[in-house]
Amino acid sequence: MPGSEQIDVSRVRKQRLEDGVAHVVVEEPLEMRLDGASVAVTMRTPGHDVELVAGFMVSEGIVSDAGALVAIAHCDENQNVVDVRTAPGARLRIPAPRNFFASSSCGVCGKASIEEVRQLVPEVRGDGVRVAPAVLAQMPDLLREQQALFDETGALHAAGLFTRQGELLCVREDVGRHNAVDKVIGWAALSERLPLAGHVLLVSGRTGFEIAQKALMACIPVLAGISGPSSLAVELARESGMTLIAFLRGPEMTVCAGAERIET
Repeated sequence: MPGSEQIDVSRVRKQRLEDGVAHVVVEEPLEMRLDGASVAVTMRTPGHDVELVAGFMVSEGIVSDAGALVAIAHCDENQNVVDVRTAPGARLRIPAPRNFFASSSCGVCGKASIEEVRQLVPEVRGDGVRVAPAVLAQMPDLLREQQALFDETGALHAAGLFTRQGELLCVREDVGRHNAVDKVIGWAALSERLPLAGHVLLVSGRTGFEIAQKALMACIPVLAGISGPSSLAVELARESGMTLIAFLRGPEMTVCAGAERIET
């Protein structure tokens, strides 16, 4: 399966070593270029690279409008480089010169400051969407059913975009939780679905500050995670009017912000 590779391993069975094979997730660097200039490097699982880069440009506030993205493509000589071409006169927020490296585990590395990020994110307080607990409770199983690469490797994060009625619109997997979210946002941007008002984003792990930031940049009003949140994510959600749900593992869940959107 794309995104994984087979390796030789040794397994211990009944106190004896046996030769075998296993599938591991592929992790490779991806350089993102904006009109020919390098902007960032992230470690990712190859696949949906164009969506990843489009989502990154939107979720990091580098472009203020997805319409500014005229063309996104791999460089012919290197499949680990994607170049973005923007429309003439497009308003761009070019990152300050620095080593903007986003690892697969921590995307906030390289930002000038958290306060700078806070100033960029829009409020979603005016989004009056409401979601029933029974609908939310079904989302983790629906997401898990679509994690084909996780089934093979056991080593990926996933993000899924849902309607308020619980319809799963898009699932993306990646070795980096931030990359999975960017791929979903990139799918929406390239499908001309932004802003994502009235939608729910579910992530397979914890909800940290940057996951909340990326969701807000796409105007997603409801963010849910199967694990817990960070304190900064809760603060950001409350400041921006986002509903933040943690420990979503069935009919019980913890609503950390925006409980008014939970339909009871």
